[in-house]
Amino acid sequence: MGVAVGPLRFTVPEYNKAGQYRGEMAERRTNLVVLFGGRSAEHDVSRVTAAHVLRAIDTSRYDVTAVAIDRDGRWMLAEDAMAALAVGPDALPDALAVAGPTTEALPVLAPEGAGGTASGDAPLVVAIPLLHGPFGEDGTVQGLLELAGVPYVGAGVLSSALAMDKAKAKEVCAQLGIPQVDWLSLRADRIPTDVADVVGSTLGFPAFVKPANLGSSVGVSKVHDAVELKDALELALSYDEWVIVEEAVVAREIELAVLGNLEPRVSVAGEVIPAAEFYDYEDKYFDDRAKLLIPAPLPAEVAGAFQEMAVRAYEALRAEGMARVDFFYEEEGRRRGPLLNEINTIPGFTPISMYPKLWQASGMSYTELVDELIRLAVERWERRHGHRTVRNERLER
Repeated sequence: MGVAVGPLRFTVPEYNKAGQYRGEMAERRTNLVVLFGGRSAEHDVSRVTAAHVLRAIDTSRYDVTAVAIDRDGRWMLAEDAMAALAVGPDALPDALAVAGPTTEALPVLAPEGAGGTASGDAPLVVAIPLLHGPFGEDGTVQGLLELAGVPYVGAGVLSSALAMDKAKAKEVCAQLGIPQVDWLSLRADRIPTDVADVVGSTLGFPAFVKPANLGSSVGVSKVHDAVELKDALELALSYDEWVIVEEAVVAREIELAVLGNLEPRVSVAGEVIPAAEFYDYEDKYFDDRAKLLIPAPLPAEVAGAFQEMAVRAYEALRAEGMARVDFFYEEEGRRRGPLLNEINTIPGFTPISMYPKLWQASGMSYTELVDELIRLAVERWERRHGHRTVRNERLER
């Protein structure tokens, strides 16, 4: 089924009248390994995301192994989550508990699954990493899955690492001419003693201070003077050795969802109107006080410009699978128009999260979205693993 979104057009998976997927994977049994929790400061967000993704999984088509990673990096089978899922989606809590018998990563990711026995007709295994932040969204788990030969949902190693590191992502996008707010990147051991003067003269106050390798607005502060800047740098540096200082702009916050591998598709644009001074952690995941306007009230040509820029940024960072691309829309002051803020390769999937809401407004339900992400994971794995990993002497002659 074709769906037009601004100047672009994409195809969503086909379902029959009973809501069953009719695509190429319809007859193939798949074991989904859902990874959640993790060692980052976004551990709690991951637990909420995982609960809602599990609710959307069609258990008549998929077998599910839920695997929790605790704050110390231990892997364990989330038996309570799997038992609740067997009862029915409504039996799942709003956030999954990180508890259960410990296990090892590679046996869980084997085709036979945890505790199973391999056979010639073992089901396909696809991993769904729902690990926000470092040690999950930054290419580390993606590298493990590549070594294990397991298809997985979301961006690959390079893209995950680039998008996680805000400083490097900004540098790559700047090289390709994608407009952004002005920023400084600082390393813990190279912060100048006159940093307040540097920020004041290059960016001005107020400004935002962020850990370079984190998301969900964790460790983010808005600073108005040198005293607040000192405290904000101390907070950000408690999470990462690199920090970003960005100019604060008077602008609207616009977000788009991108989906796909070689031919990415983009959703309608949505607008966030924060309840707090900026769109912070509580506002994103718990308070539900921010207003989400979907579609964003934008002229068609402006919405189309955001869509095209979202795809440019997605491809610039070699993203695949999915990403939420966040922008500012500066209509006042310097009037620079759309400005890229950042890309999130494992966006929030809670009921109040923008990514699934944007796709729902674009004609794709939550369950259809999960199915499509799984299909894209397999498609990419089959494409990439068609390349040789050893020298081919015949072709080199």
